[in-house]
Amino acid sequence: MNDAITGLWVALATPLDEDGAVDHDALVRHVRFLIERGCDGVVPFGTTGEGTSFSASERLAAVEALLAAGIPAARIGLGTGMPAIPDAVALTKGALALGLVHALVLPPYFYRDATEAGIVDAFAAYLDGVGDDRLRASLYHIPQTSGVGLPPAAVATLRARYGRLVAGVKDSSGDFAQFRAFRAAAPDVAVCVGNEADIARALAEGGAGTICGMANLVPDLVRAMFADPAAEGPMRAAIGLIAGPFVPVLKSALAATTGEAAFGRVRPPLVAAEAGIGQRIAAELAGLARAAAA
Repeated sequence: MNDAITGLWVALATPLDEDGAVDHDALVRHVRFLIERGCDGVVPFGTTGEGTSFSASERLAAVEALLAAGIPAARIGLGTGMPAIPDAVALTKGALALGLVHALVLPPYFYRDATEAGIVDAFAAYLDGVGDDRLRASLYHIPQTSGVGLPPAAVATLRARYGRLVAGVKDSSGDFAQFRAFRAAAPDVAVCVGNEADIARALAEGGAGTICGMANLVPDLVRAMFADPAAEGPMRAAIGLIAGPFVPVLKSALAATTGEAAFGRVRPPLVAAEAGIGQRIAAELAGLARAAAA
């Protein structure tokens, strides 16, 4: 069993049917495509997957659909963050019962004045509540969205207390100094970056890989970052095309790329981007991919 998420994992976008429910068939097709393109795993129901807009039962049902389609449990890491710790515990126990071990866990969000001690207490309550040595949790730092950050010292404290249960960190701050702070505070913890443009230099400084949204659209460009730092240029160009609200715009482009209308739909409070925006981005991404492959 892998102790941490490493390599290229996709922060999976969530396709929705016309009634707003998860389209399991489209989800399975997309995950199969990503694995065929060399992705090491997927993380449904993180930020790109609009995770906080889905109930525990919806998230587990999507995992069950992936498993039933033959996607190995070892290649799935579920977003289990909830503002109420008992809900996060129950969701994680459900995922473990299905055979998953990897969980991407936000700190309880909403109370933006939470202290470092409070963050440690919250994750301790979560880990004690789950009470399962199989769990390999990746703690999730995305303060610009969640409003609650993850202090590096808190990660060090939790790792010292819980060992391999605190397997990793996903740093989606986009601030490379923050990545370095996590590495310095907890060198035994696997740190993945969310910002694709930082992949090569993160790997050079001991990073574990990435859990990122752009891999939904351009997995080949993301994979190239692992082999060649010069691939940062095309990757930055691809990121620059996603102008506007990230999730709706990315999903619009994904709908155009895959031909799956389900990917263009979002859940409130997000508002879907116009189809034309996605079509334009998809065409430009295809040009970037051709140029990078030439």
